[in-house]
Amino acid sequence: MSSPTLEQVVEALQRRYPPSLAEEWDAVGLVCGNPEAQIAKVLFAVDPDPRVVTEAISLGANLIVVHHPLFLTPVHSVAATTPSGRVVHDLIENGIALFVAHTNADSARDGVSDALAQVLGVVDTQVLVPSSDPLVGLGRWGHLLEPVTLELFAQQVAAVLPATAHGVRVSGNPEMIVRTVAMCGGSGDSFLSAANAVAADAYVTADCKHHRLLDHRTAGGCAVIDVAHWASEWPWLPQAASLLVADMRAQGTTVEAQVSDVVTDPWTSHLESTRRSAP
Repeated sequence: MSSPTLEQVVEALQRRYPPSLAEEWDAVGLVCGNPEAQIAKVLFAVDPDPRVVTEAISLGANLIVVHHPLFLTPVHSVAATTPSGRVVHDLIENGIALFVAHTNADSARDGVSDALAQVLGVVDTQVLVPSSDPLVGLGRWGHLLEPVTLELFAQQVAAVLPATAHGVRVSGNPEMIVRTVAMCGGSGDSFLSAANAVAADAYVTADCKHHRLLDHRTAGGCAVIDVAHWASEWPWLPQAASLLVADMRAQGTTVEAQVSDVVTDPWTSHLESTRRSAP
């Protein structure tokens, strides 16, 4: 089978992650690339980081699919004098296209939170915050096949997600039993009330803010497991890569898809405080 064109790959990706599902403020879709170019190898990554571009060049990839946009606000220049501009130049000079699936991949079925639920062992999932279409929306919730303590469940979370300096933080009684789990890949502390509304025992997300979490827990809200933003979205990469290969094969073309080895989580180390009492 022959390789698809970039246009064919983009059409397949947009069927999976419709641009109409993206938030109004978001910037998704094709950033650069010739629609007529042949695409033999695709690299999936969370961030359009320069190190990911270097990896793509070394692999001979023709396309990078990322979750986070390279440009989230309008720009008037892509000169190579800025990091983002340098990325654009490196992509074009090496014949590599860039495609973004951000909040549309968050809301779509088989999206970011679905992938997170799958690796966490959560089944019978439903949308946590539905859109106008009840089958799509942000976050997911469901049940564990076997109830476990919060401590054990947190250990399972740590075991299935990529290691980061952030680690896995837990708010809740370690001995409580977890049956119902809500989750949202990426920044999801604005959905704490939604997790309560579905009677979740625990909510897995990233970027929890101090005051919002404190108010939630003080009011008797569910336990919360806070992981690194990058780690919470990473499980989508192998899922999306596998789906793209299958979608292209169904159309009579073949493409190779690979997940980036680059850890783009911005935190690089984690130290435990040696002081055990408040000032």
